[in-house]
Amino acid sequence: RTRPQSASPKPEATRKVQSAPPRLLLLGAHPDDAEFHAGGLLSRYRRQLNAKVKLVSLTDGAAGHHEIPPDELRRMRREESAAAGRVIGAEYVNWDLPDAALEATLENRLRVIREIRTFRPDILLTHRPNDYHPDHRVAAQLVQDASYLVTVPHVLPEIPPLFTDPVVLYLPDLFTRPTPLRPDLVLDIEPQLQDLLAMLAAHRTQVFGWLAYEAGLLDQVPEDEDAKPAWLRQWFKDQVAKRADRFREALVAAYGEPRGKAVTFCEAYEISEYAAPLDDEKRARLWPF
Repeated sequence: RTRPQSASPKPEATRKVQSAPPRLLLLGAHPDDAEFHAGGLLSRYRRQLNAKVKLVSLTDGAAGHHEIPPDELRRMRREESAAAGRVIGAEYVNWDLPDAALEATLENRLRVIREIRTFRPDILLTHRPNDYHPDHRVAAQLVQDASYLVTVPHVLPEIPPLFTDPVVLYLPDLFTRPTPLRPDLVLDIEPQLQDLLAMLAAHRTQVFGWLAYEAGLLDQVPEDEDAKPAWLRQWFKDQVAKRADRFREALVAAYGEPRGKAVTFCEAYEISEYAAPLDDEKRARLWPF
């Protein structure tokens, strides 16, 4: 992967590119994966760094409901994703690949390469290869397979290749086998909860319908619209509070003992070894938190 010195961009061009706001691309398996796993970071990137952010659900989300027919649900989830993106001023799109049937095909790999090359992200977020959901695992595999190939000119030659691939971060999870997530980067997301919960609330068919149904909580979802935000906050806390306990040591190392021990809501990311490294220069630009 070493490139000749003559192929390097000119220093003045490099400085100009590095002075621009960073670009973040999230490739998730389903609508609402983005904000559930990374809503705090997405908000920070938009509000603090004025970054260009694009969120992509690789599937249409049409399998995720107990009552709404797939054709109707597909349309609703497209609208919900767009509404969630508007909360922070990010583009949010759902691809047309079938929910619960995502495959690591060559066609889908090329589509991921096309998306990465077209958007040209500095940082890319996706699932880890170890996950309970087959769509999550396939999304991770597609990104891993594309990570180096986005730099190869003869692969998808009609789209200009990248000179370097983006830094890839794995979204937080609590799975332990075959190996737990390594918290290379941690973030206290309490200040971003308002944005995060507003984005999640836009996915009405999911958080107030399907997920509540799966958890046996459907009868607890308030009918009063004014009461739904408080219910959603408690539901989210119940889902993610274990993150802070799992990654407490990393939080203390990042924030110091008093604050690190007090964090309730956090996100933790593992840097993929299959993509560009997060060196000191990139860390200063892409993780100034």
